[in-house]
Amino acid sequence: MNKKQSTLRLVLFGVIYFVQGAMLTYFLSYNIIYLRSFDVEFGLIGLVNAITLIPFVLKIFIGLLSDRVNFFGLGFRKPYIVLGLVMQVVAFTLMPKVNPISQVGLYILLLILSSLGMSTYDTCTDGLSIDSTPESQRGLVQGIMVGGRAVSSIITAYVFGLFANQMAWNNIFILLAALTALAILLVIFVKEPKTRVQIEKVSDMAPKKALGEPAFLIFLVLGLVYPLSLYATNSMISAFLNEGLGINLDVVGTMLSLFGVGSILGAVIGGPMMKWLGRRTSLFLALGITIAATLGLSVTKGGAMAWVVVTLFGLAFGYYETVFFAMAMD
Repeated sequence: MNKKQSTLRLVLFGVIYFVQGAMLTYFLSYNIIYLRSFDVEFGLIGLVNAITLIPFVLKIFIGLLSDRVNFFGLGFRKPYIVLGLVMQVVAFTLMPKVNPISQVGLYILLLILSSLGMSTYDTCTDGLSIDSTPESQRGLVQGIMVGGRAVSSIITAYVFGLFANQMAWNNIFILLAALTALAILLVIFVKEPKTRVQIEKVSDMAPKKALGEPAFLIFLVLGLVYPLSLYATNSMISAFLNEGLGINLDVVGTMLSLFGVGSILGAVIGGPMMKWLGRRTSLFLALGITIAATLGLSVTKGGAMAWVVVTLFGLAFGYYETVFFAMAMD
């Protein structure tokens, strides 16, 4: 493999996931604050967030399309990645010009466009990483991806908090569009491998048999509990800190950065803890930490406790993700 191209791909993976981290920070933490600045009711915000998550369900189909369809002869991965990034640039370039109250339909459409774009480049970047990375280097690539997203969540949570406190929302949208445009420039210079990893074919009966396995059914339940308890709670933390506890948005941004630090810590200790405790005990521990963190949020009245609980919730988030995805690989 060409060393220059290999290095460029590693940089691309880090940048793509840095962009994704910034995008998720806005979606999960700041979109609600932005809408509340227009006095949008929480009920409508919940509906908007639910609709915006629809493209994430489509990721599996995007992956299947990328595996099978060479985009107008331009490649199986790069064109889709560029298309997804362009969608995101367009969405965040237009977003400052749209009023979420009088043009709520258009605002939702732009959110869907941006989330569909992220689902596309996220899925196809994963495909490109598999196609272009020797098995011995996949740990390095995953580390760069996870690290890029984690560092981004820490930095952008703080920066977005400063902008939000000054009501400079346009700066957030411009920054998101600019970061995404930078990723497009990198993709252009990366060469897609001529050969791709072939997926091993399995029996048509294998998925049907798996559906009846108790372990698989438990996994499905965990798959429901995991986003309900963690992502749903995470999407409300920023508004809870700001409106519920009266904390300024610049301080909220710093707290959300600590959430990112906690997530990294949870992910770092997750792997070794699973080896030490085993799958079952690690899962119970993940559930226990999540319960403690969410209960802690419910009784937090402000002050030092808010800093501790938000960091603990970040640790629960990172740890649960690590355990859950390890089970998914199983």
